[in-house]
Amino acid sequence: MNKKPQHHDLTIAVDIGTTKVCAIAATKNQHDKLEIIGFGKVESEGVLRGVVSNIEKTVNAIKEAVRIAEEQAGTKFTIVNVGIAGQHIRSLHHRGILTRENPFSMITEEDINKLISDMGKLVLPPGDQIIHVLPQEFTVDNEQGITDPKGMSGVRLEANFHIITGQVAAYNNIVRCVEKAGLTVGQIMLEPIASAESVLSEEEKDAGIALVDIGGGTTDITIFKDGIIRHTAVIPFGGNAITKDIKEGCTVMHQQAEKLKVKFGSALADEVYEQRIIAIPGIKGHEPREISEINLARIIQARVEEILDFVVWEIKRSGYERKLIGGLVLTGGGALLNHIKKLAAYHTGLSVRIGSPRESLAQGYNEDISSPMYATAIGLLLKGVKHPISSEIVYVEDLDPKTPTDGIPFNDDSETESGLYKKKKWFDELVDKTKEWFSDVDDKDL
Repeated sequence: MNKKPQHHDLTIAVDIGTTKVCAIAATKNQHDKLEIIGFGKVESEGVLRGVVSNIEKTVNAIKEAVRIAEEQAGTKFTIVNVGIAGQHIRSLHHRGILTRENPFSMITEEDINKLISDMGKLVLPPGDQIIHVLPQEFTVDNEQGITDPKGMSGVRLEANFHIITGQVAAYNNIVRCVEKAGLTVGQIMLEPIASAESVLSEEEKDAGIALVDIGGGTTDITIFKDGIIRHTAVIPFGGNAITKDIKEGCTVMHQQAEKLKVKFGSALADEVYEQRIIAIPGIKGHEPREISEINLARIIQARVEEILDFVVWEIKRSGYERKLIGGLVLTGGGALLNHIKKLAAYHTGLSVRIGSPRESLAQGYNEDISSPMYATAIGLLLKGVKHPISSEIVYVEDLDPKTPTDGIPFNDDSETESGLYKKKKWFDELVDKTKEWFSDVDDKDL
């Protein structure tokens, strides 16, 4: 880049995940593409299933990721966009009604904001708060299916809302971690909404599509139809559950299980040669272990099928089972698993593609950043660049400035980063290079 970006040109996103914390800074070029000017990624050790479980470790990870990105960008960061996820996330539908005094006056943004503000009066379970209020269709004097009622006349204005809630404590702990790292939170956005911004086209959202974001701790589902979010859900399983299954099923250490998954793992056992054997160095003084690659694939396939069972159930629960013309899009680090696209197509009966944020990036970017594992971070950047004040998503924290200070107990939990590599073809190569492979530190994660 020839011109050093100014502070007001920058958008910064911090993705606080179960396996990684990454900070990305970008500017928008004349073609509305993101030019990445700073990127930092470190291992996450203070997040469990998408929720902060150790403040100190999370703060340190944020500081380090931001420091790396700041050095590359050549500037200090102040305000960042952050994602929120975890199995505490819930969604519900509610209908709002507003009776207008003057039926001849035009419906304005103020009328719509009154309906949105009324959603803040909903009674939620103790400890929960509203994160997003997503308007769906409006009705004006019984005229249904209106997407934007501004400028119309009428007495009775109604709207269907998709409301996303989360735990106050989990929300506040994200804010606390960012602030302890010396930064200010600009926007907090549900992570699957951010991912959808970077990997889905408007045409797909209109046709009907289910986005499945397979992260380290959770799998997030977002269903779109007619350009509107219709359903959101969180499945409490992700790539770490697969690693745990391998650890127990193959009786190996956690790091070895992670490397087995990313180097030799397959989501479809039928695609693996039965005779291929993987040799794993034993603990000091013990003989190396030998594991059949097809048995490894069977372990992985069983867990992936369980995740897909939940996905199918959520799609049926949404009522859009037969309306997803665009099929399924897999993203997140888990989408890098070998043959997962084929297994998902078999299991769901839908067309499947892997969602990458590549099309949102300007030319000359680091190829690693176009990986599905960075879909959330790129989506946070896009929302910050394109929609500083989004008409599609209303941030309730802007309407209610009060920030509770309740906390939750913290437990120490450490996760391992991983990646995906092509499998070696010959048994001799496996035996000869196993020690070298297992001694390497991998940069990517599922």
